[in-house]
Amino acid sequence: MKLASLKNGTRDGKLAVVSRDLTRYTEASFLVPTLQAALDNWRRIAPHLEALAESLEHGSVPSERFHEHDALSPLPRAYQWADGSAYVNHVELVRKARNAEMPATFWTEPLMYQGGSDSFLGPRDPIAMADEAYGIDMEAEIAVIVDDVPMGTTLDQARGAIRLIMLVNDVSLRGLIPAELAKGFGFFQSKPSSAFSPVAVTPEELGDAWDGGKLHLPLLVDLNGKPFGRANAGLDMTFDFGQLVAHAAKTRPLCAGTIIGSGTVSNKLDGGPGKAVSDGGAGYSCIAEIRTIETIEKGAPITPFMQFGDTVRIEMKDRTGHSIFGAIEQTVTKYERV
Repeated sequence: MKLASLKNGTRDGKLAVVSRDLTRYTEASFLVPTLQAALDNWRRIAPHLEALAESLEHGSVPSERFHEHDALSPLPRAYQWADGSAYVNHVELVRKARNAEMPATFWTEPLMYQGGSDSFLGPRDPIAMADEAYGIDMEAEIAVIVDDVPMGTTLDQARGAIRLIMLVNDVSLRGLIPAELAKGFGFFQSKPSSAFSPVAVTPEELGDAWDGGKLHLPLLVDLNGKPFGRANAGLDMTFDFGQLVAHAAKTRPLCAGTIIGSGTVSNKLDGGPGKAVSDGGAGYSCIAEIRTIETIEKGAPITPFMQFGDTVRIEMKDRTGHSIFGAIEQTVTKYERV
């Protein structure tokens, strides 16, 4: 089942069921108005949404053409957005760029920060920033939406609470991060609004690409129309989503609709940093990684962070080449205060 929140002039949009090939949708608002409302009563509502999805595939319910530009993020705002850093290769490289040591505990316990969740960007909304000097970077990730999760959950409970999966562009402002972290109180200004894929999908929709905790498919990242990243999300993931969810719920319950992110998808190559797609590697899911490798190999970074007018596209395709979640496609624009 694939679900979207379509623009209708409200903050949370209207819930729609989308066909597997992403060409058509049928409204689900007669069942439940929003995705959050569905998640609040998932066990009762999900079977009705599944039946509607099946009817859509058979053409037995009214449908309209699905346009990804009409979609908000599946949850346009959420009660909680907690982003992990499950690909420790990424953490290692980015910390190296800041001349920060890599504690051994990073390999045994997930990193996680609590991001702003009151105003997610739509998957085709611009990334509006006041200054290019902020160091505007994309971070291509996978995220899950969970049902209610009790405090101190087991790994099996955590994996069983995953209801939906989607893609993320976790925008980062690299120029602001070092000074902000130096204060010892975590991210805030350096982590503006994130964007999520046009649709969120149920785990069974992914077939054997989903193993209960990891999604084993390449995450496709293009920068200005050229391949930038092709890292496989199932490789080099030190902590799976069950571990991330359990970590988030160690000292608090998670309410239905909580979003947990994987952190930037990152692959090693022969035990070391990856290679650019143009050099035959899997590339990168953020600019910070390639800049770190350039610094290691050439003494200084060469690739600039995103500038006004640059466009990033993030997508994932199944093994037959069909888009699963639709695409996040965003252009960096100059923010003008109204």
